[in-house]
Amino acid sequence: MQTILQKYDERPRNGLRNTITISVILFLTVWSADIINYPGLFENGLNIARNIFKALYNPTWHLIFSVEVDSIPFLMFETLGIAFLGTLLGAILSIPFAFLTAKNIVGRFNIIGNTIITTIRSFPFFLIALMFVRVSGPGPMTGVLTIGVLSIGMISKLYIEVIEDIDPGILLALDALGATKYQKIRYGIIPQLTASIISVVIYRFEINVKNATVLGIVGAGGIGVTLLTAMNAGRWRDAAAALWGIIIVVLIVDYFSTMLRKKLVNG
Repeated sequence: MQTILQKYDERPRNGLRNTITISVILFLTVWSADIINYPGLFENGLNIARNIFKALYNPTWHLIFSVEVDSIPFLMFETLGIAFLGTLLGAILSIPFAFLTAKNIVGRFNIIGNTIITTIRSFPFFLIALMFVRVSGPGPMTGVLTIGVLSIGMISKLYIEVIEDIDPGILLALDALGATKYQKIRYGIIPQLTASIISVVIYRFEINVKNATVLGIVGAGGIGVTLLTAMNAGRWRDAAAALWGIIIVVLIVDYFSTMLRKKLVNG
């Protein structure tokens, strides 16, 4: 008992640090709350939210079950296409970045690849989308390019982790046989990475489906255009139909991507 009391008395005294931390958090909370326009939030925001929730119970059904060009199924297939092609583009472009950044491949020269990947990751989502709107104009191609570039940062990082965790024994054996750098990658690394890389790409596709749904806000195609137009015009039932389409597709993609990744991991 005496030992316990002695240890308690000898514990680090963090009272001042905790007081300062709590004070800073409280100050930032009060300061942040002070700049929010609460009257506008409660007068307009809650009214819009109420209208949308009411419309969710009675959306524009013919938009959901129609197969016309402007229908929800057509726009969701377009959104899935944007997400798929963007993910594929990002997955392909990430391969050289990953191999040029993995320490067990390039050693200390990985700083170059790290700098490029970090720079790509630092750009905000909508900034890149707006840049590509100026380059390729509004439309699905802008969405594909935006998602492709944005995917490089995350996919490259995950590729690098997988590459750096491979069994070094195989590389040492290939070194002993006099294999070139290309042969080590082709016969020693890629066979170990295939399942993990596919799992990474599926996971990123799941994220990109959600990203693609909001790209329409900046004119990058997909169902986001319909959702934004309907909300701006006060057509709440049309907006609710778009939301139902997004919810259903995201749930389906999440379910199947999780199932596929589990099968890949478990063999």
